Amino acid sequence: MLRWLVLSILIGVLAGSASALFLVSLEWVTNYRELHEWIIALLPLAGLVVGVAYHYFGDRVVRGNNLVLEEVHAPRTLIPLRLVPLVLGGTLLTHLFGGSAGREGTAVQMGGALADQLTRLFRLRPRDRRLLLIAGMSAGFASVFGTPLAGAVFGLEVFLLGTIRYDAVLPAFLAAVSADFVTRAWGVGHTHYPQLAALPLTPLGLGCTLLAGALFGLTARSFATLTHWIGRQFARVAYAPLRPVLGGALVVAAVWTLGTARYSGLGVPVIVEAFHMPLPPTDFILKLLLTALTLGCGFKGGEVTPLFFIGATLGSALSVVLPLPVALLAAMGFVAVFAGAANTPLACTLMGLELFGMQGGIYLALACVVAYLFSGHRGIYSAQVIGQAKHLRLGREQGKRLGEL
Repeated sequence: MLRWLVLSILIGVLAGSASALFLVSLEWVTNYRELHEWIIALLPLAGLVVGVAYHYFGDRVVRGNNLVLEEVHAPRTLIPLRLVPLVLGGTLLTHLFGGSAGREGTAVQMGGALADQLTRLFRLRPRDRRLLLIAGMSAGFASVFGTPLAGAVFGLEVFLLGTIRYDAVLPAFLAAVSADFVTRAWGVGHTHYPQLAALPLTPLGLGCTLLAGALFGLTARSFATLTHWIGRQFARVAYAPLRPVLGGALVVAAVWTLGTARYSGLGVPVIVEAFHMPLPPTDFILKLLLTALTLGCGFKGGEVTPLFFIGATLGSALSVVLPLPVALLAAMGFVAVFAGAANTPLACTLMGLELFGMQGGIYLALACVVAYLFSGHRGIYSAQVIGQAKHLRLGREQGKRLGEL
C-alpha cells in the first residue's frame, strides 16, 4: 500500500497539474472564441496545423486514447512524452477555432502518458506498468471533471468491456483522489450542475426510465458508428494533414448555415440550460453530427463533454412526452449516453451521484445500465476488448476488439 501510495501521489501531482493547466487554458480559448466568433472561419487553417503536427511528429501517439488502452492490454513500448504537448495543443486549437469536441480524451491521454514516464524511473515490470497506466487514466478523468469516484472506476472499467480489473483498484482510487485534490489545490474549479430533487419510485417512473435508457443507448451507438464511419471516409484522403482541413471547412460551412455557434466547443451553457427547460430535438441532433464530423476528420479533443451535451439535450427534449421532471431526464441523458458510448455503466452511475446528488440515484443507475446494453458492441474506443459479451447471442465476439467488429 505504501508503494502504490507513493506512485499514485506522484501520478496525481503530474496528472492533476496537467489538467489544471489544460482547464485554465481551455477556459481562456473558449472565452476568446465567444468574444471573436469570426475566428471560426480559420478552423481549416487550425486543422492544417494539427494535421501536420501529428503527421510529422505524432508517430504512434496519433491513436490517442486507443494507444493507452492498447498498452494496458499488451505493454510493449513506453508512451512517448510528446503525446502531452501534441494532444494539449491540438485540443486547444480545436476549441479556439470552434470545433465541436470535448476534454476527457486530452486529460486521459496526458494522465496515461505522464504516469508511464514513471515506468522507466522506477524500473517497473510490465504487470506493474499496466496498473500504472490504469491509475494515470483514472487520474486524468477524475481531475478534469472533479469526480474522483467516477474517475477511479472509469480507469478500471474502460479497457475491458464487461469486466473490471480488481488488482488495480488501489492505484486507481489513490491516483484519482490525489489528482482531483491537486487540481482543486491549483484553484481550478468545475462546472456546478443542479442537484436533483427527491422523486418517489413508481412503476410509471421506472418504465419511463427503461424507455429513455434504450433511446440513450441507441443514440450512443449512433454517435460511435457515425464517428468511425466519417473517420473511414476521411482516411481515403491520401495526405493525412488535409483531412482536418477538409473537415474544418465543412464544420465552418455548417456553422455559417445554421447562423449560430451554439454547437461549437464544449457547449456547457447549453448543457446547463437543458436542466431548466425543454429544448428542441435539433440541439442533440446537430451536436451529434458536428462532433462526429470534427473528431472523425482528425481534430483532437474528447468525446465525453459533447456526449454530455447530446444526452442532456435529448433528455430535456424527452421531457415533453415522458412524465418525468426535465432536470431528472437531462441528468439521466447526461450520464447514460456516455455510459453507452464508452461502455462504462458503473463509472457513469457514480458520476451521476457525484454531480447530481443521491436523490435520483436509482433512476440514473437504471438509465446507465439500459443504455450500456442497448449500445451493443459499439463504442467510441476501438481498442476496447470484449471481456464479457452483453448478450449470449453475441458470445462469439468475446475477446475481440471493438475495432474488429
